[in-house]
Amino acid sequence: MIYLKRLKLTTDKDETIEIVNQRRTCFGTMYPFKIFPLKKLEQIDFAPVTIFYGGNGSGKTTLLNIISEKIKAIRHSEYNKSAFFETYTRLCQIYADEIPPNSQILSSDDVFDYVMNMRYLNSNVDFHREELFRGYGLQRQKAENEEGYINLHGLDDYDRWKEVHDATSKTQSRFVKERLAKNVDMFSNGETAMRYFTEHIDRDAIYLLDEPENSLSIKFQIDLAKYISDSARFFGCQFIISTHSPILLSIDKAKIYDLDSFPVTTKEWSELENVRAYYNFFKEHENKF
Repeated sequence: MIYLKRLKLTTDKDETIEIVNQRRTCFGTMYPFKIFPLKKLEQIDFAPVTIFYGGNGSGKTTLLNIISEKIKAIRHSEYNKSAFFETYTRLCQIYADEIPPNSQILSSDDVFDYVMNMRYLNSNVDFHREELFRGYGLQRQKAENEEGYINLHGLDDYDRWKEVHDATSKTQSRFVKERLAKNVDMFSNGETAMRYFTEHIDRDAIYLLDEPENSLSIKFQIDLAKYISDSARFFGCQFIISTHSPILLSIDKAKIYDLDSFPVTTKEWSELENVRAYYNFFKEHENKF
């Protein structure tokens, strides 16, 4: 599905006029002005899966943030804006039949925060587990000292009696499991990161993914590439991705804009410099496999 059809960036001429009209001289940079005219990039036509490829500083994330602002995508964290970002974004135009309300931008920082939150929650659960193990031993010791008998004078006595009774009548593992919620997840960082994407990409909408390969091993990058491809093909999702991962670049029928080229052009993934570097490296060491 192609919800977002085209992004038209402001021209070099219009940028210059706007800069002159701004008359602000206290800023050391007017980012994101004067980035894309230098690349001769004025228009982007989108496919079901569109990829921005390029090195650091090539403008990949900037384009995602411009698109995010134009389509009012859901954000899960803030991002750094320059004093001129809103002005620049206003000068750009998008062409779309409709923008699904659940459209989102998912950044590598969002994934990292999610992974760290899961680890934090699990560490608290693990700490409580250790407390329960110690409590089990204390309750058994208390039962032995009191010969398992407690006079009941109220609810507090009943609760204490029940805990002692459970400790003496159940195994340690059963005693702990019944009082402790299972860990939020038992996954590795990569599995948790992968789960973040599958939880958020769950309906037909536009998804802007900023370097989603971060925190993912090659295996999970392959899984994510397939999940993206299937979501676009079968569920009507549209993806706009910034990446330099050869795995994600290889998504079938993805439209790839090479932001390192001048002027910016679309290329096949096998033509990209980063991918060719991987190919040449493995070709050189082919006899090792």
